[in-house]
Amino acid sequence: MLFAAAGIGQAAQNSAQAAGAQPQSRSVPTAPRNWANTTTQQRADATRAFLGLGPPPDKAAATRGAPLFERNCAFCHGPEGRGAVGPNLITSDEVLDDQRGEHLVPFLKKGRPDRGMPSFATMSDQQLTDITEFLHQQVEDVANRGTYHLLNILVGNAASGKQYVQTHCLSCHTAESFAHFASRFRSPDALQRGWIWPARGSDPRLAVTATVTEPVGGVISGRVIQVSDFRITMVDGAGQTHVIDREAGTEVRLHDPLAPHQAMIKTLTNEEMHDITAYLDTLK
Repeated sequence: MLFAAAGIGQAAQNSAQAAGAQPQSRSVPTAPRNWANTTTQQRADATRAFLGLGPPPDKAAATRGAPLFERNCAFCHGPEGRGAVGPNLITSDEVLDDQRGEHLVPFLKKGRPDRGMPSFATMSDQQLTDITEFLHQQVEDVANRGTYHLLNILVGNAASGKQYVQTHCLSCHTAESFAHFASRFRSPDALQRGWIWPARGSDPRLAVTATVTEPVGGVISGRVIQVSDFRITMVDGAGQTHVIDREAGTEVRLHDPLAPHQAMIKTLTNEEMHDITAYLDTLK
């Protein structure tokens, strides 16, 4: 079993790009550095880049394509293309391999009469392109979680949340440390994620540390880079890296400042979660 603490030995994030040339008018943005403070559009763009979904749909064309799809395609494929008598188009190779109609438009013109799909050769290229953009928009709505809009989550009881914090949290935190806590986050959902599972980032106070006692070699303490059942890699106070095999007789004592949060989420109820978020939101 391999344990890697969040924020320890972080690898650079690699964004997958869709195959084929990208249209110059619709570039795929790279992932933002500070995910917690991004907008919905930035999250959508970053998710699109990471998943390799290709260029974003043309929303105006998708809007024009919706009634065309409804009149010509929905009776077989459902109103959103998710399947009825005909197959689900959201997972169709023809749809997913297409970026801007270069494959789908010729495909729709030809049809598949042998499988019951008629030809749409009488429709204009623009109309067929609009239908393809409608389908791409449906894929976007399903696959790109960055586009999801969260409803208001400030539905808890702030007084109950304050009581929970006073009872469970002040053994590690001080009352002053909660002052203006919510102002660090752009929205209530970001606030909720932030207090449930704090980001380590580069804060040395949140680093996982260890003390290793070897049968021969003494005691070494430092910041953990990686640890598994077989070895531990750590950096001591002088900046020297140690790779230690976990042989018989080697004792490893780990200290994770976020361990209380890991334990808390195992017992935290939905009601308590919303109460705490409601309380913390008042501390702006």
